[in-house]
Amino acid sequence: MNERDSAPGGLALIEALVNTLDVETGADTLDTAEGRAGLDLAGPDVPAARALREALRAVCLAHAGHRPPEGGSVSLLDRLLSAAPLRVRVDESGAAVLCAVEEPPGLTARVATAVAAACADGTWDRLKVCEAADCRWAYYDRSPAGRRRWCSMSVCGARAKMRAYRARQG
Repeated sequence: MNERDSAPGGLALIEALVNTLDVETGADTLDTAEGRAGLDLAGPDVPAARALREALRAVCLAHAGHRPPEGGSVSLLDRLLSAAPLRVRVDESGAAVLCAVEEPPGLTARVATAVAAACADGTWDRLKVCEAADCRWAYYDRSPAGRRRWCSMSVCGARAKMRAYRARQG
């Protein structure tokens, strides 16, 4: 499996939202109609989507064992998701799932549903953000121990190891 394969299930939505901003270049796909269409997002909803994105990034940094940068707060995600209450839905087979009360669900409601499902199946803590400060790309940690630090060992990991090597030589 490629180390940049997208996250499973609803976590792919969260990963895609976090990755709408290229931290290194500052390019934000939420500024484009195509980028918003990929998330089924209308123009007026962009400021709220950006706040949600950065709150998710802070949580994914915490999943990777890092402190969020100044202004990034894990508790912000809790406040944002409280606007998307969940309910239990039972299907014809008797299976129960958590889903957003809001119909049709907006972005925050879809994220809340994805977080609930990921918590239920134990995958939520595996959605992380790259350790590299100039990257911060969201990725799903598929490593057996769940201790991956970079989105790509061949790019960000290699750069970090090369910087460490040069520092030791130096």
